Amino acid sequence: MKKKMQSKQSGFSLLEVMVVLVIIGIIASMIVPNLMGSQDTAREQKAVIDIGSLETALGMYRSQNYNYPTTEQGLEALVEQTEIEPIPRRFPEGGYIKRLPQDPWGNDYQLLNPGEHGKMDIFSMGPDGEADTDDDIGNWNLADYQ
Repeated sequence: MKKKMQSKQSGFSLLEVMVVLVIIGIIASMIVPNLMGSQDTAREQKAVIDIGSLETALGMYRSQNYNYPTTEQGLEALVEQTEIEPIPRRFPEGGYIKRLPQDPWGNDYQLLNPGEHGKMDIFSMGPDGEADTDDDIGNWNLADYQ
């Protein structure tokens, strides 16, 4: 007696594949906005931490030199001794910090002395990269981001 060989194909039908893709799309639409919001929050928190560190270094600079660096000297005065007046009286070997961080959006942090919001302002220009806009993160509004 001969056995008939039945050929049975296994796999997924087009309908099953489409249902799975729709389910993945629904799950992704719920997760992606949460991840994007987390990324924005993480960037803001990095800027807050960087500004706090720069404030600490500027405090050390001021305690040794009786003034903050001028706007013209900028934050670079924390890394290497400036030749711009007023020349700091004491400058530690290696500076007050090793290097200046960039903000999470790839821009340099800014220093204004005298500041518009306090004795001196340290700030990131935020995601738009423009100063004096609503998205600036500075030492005057850090509480808004904590």
